[in-house]
Amino acid sequence: MDVKESVVDSLATALGKLPGIGKKTALRLAFALVDNRQLASDLSTVLAETAAGVRECVLCRNLTDGEVCETCLDRSRQNTICVVHTPADQRSMEDTGLYRGYYFVLHGSLAPLDGTGPSDLGIPLLVERATSINAREVILALDSTTEGEATCAYIANQLESRNIKVTQLARGLPPGALVEFADSLTLSQALKGRRGY
Repeated sequence: MDVKESVVDSLATALGKLPGIGKKTALRLAFALVDNRQLASDLSTVLAETAAGVRECVLCRNLTDGEVCETCLDRSRQNTICVVHTPADQRSMEDTGLYRGYYFVLHGSLAPLDGTGPSDLGIPLLVERATSINAREVILALDSTTEGEATCAYIANQLESRNIKVTQLARGLPPGALVEFADSLTLSQALKGRRGY
């Protein structure tokens, strides 16, 4: 029994590293996987395929299983770029059904004290992309945190010097809110009420 418990504990520890999964939930999930071998096998296969096949789109840095993501390949999209922190934020914006342009995923915020600069976030690639598609607008849909605001200011400065219109989501999102966790109505209102930066 000790061997099984240590294996279950190891699995629970690994599951507990996922965001939003506490110790009790991780242990409950671990027991569920041990009890359902087929589910565990299916999950193992999907995790391995995902780890091996998912990469960043070379144009927007969103997650994809090819070189270029489906959104960037869609020529029917509007000539705008919505800049977000994470792929989850991109999904949240897309789920509003209101935005039909392109995206750019930063995978973080500027944090000079942590060594995260513009190149780490792909900001030069963003500027190149906005210029190459002749973007009529870049929408900054970043978290309203100190780091998010600093990142917005930097991006706005880089793009405005190239005569690209830069807007920011209206603050239907309260300060400190994360885009990923906002509901569709809040994001819709913020998208509709965006303003110049």
